[in-house]
Amino acid sequence: MIRKNNEIRAREVRVIGHDGKQLGIFSIDDALNLARGLGMDLVEIAANATPPVVRIVDYKKFLEDQKKRTEPPDYSNN
Repeated sequence: MIRKNNEIRAREVRVIGHDGKQLGIFSIDDALNLARGLGMDLVEIAANATPPVVRIVDYKKFLEDQKKRTEPPDYSNN
């Protein structure tokens, strides 16, 4: 299960920006405010890390990318 925004339970998180750069360790409130300020979502990508790792992403695009990675390629367009 992918946790996003207010579903993330940790007090502190390591934040990865939408450009892939590590931004540092933030309180969950600060991380949420940062993501919302960019018009994006906060998604937990490594829940078992200490502190958990989250990424600032467009959640709809994130789900589409995840779906593309798990579906087998469609070779019927020959």
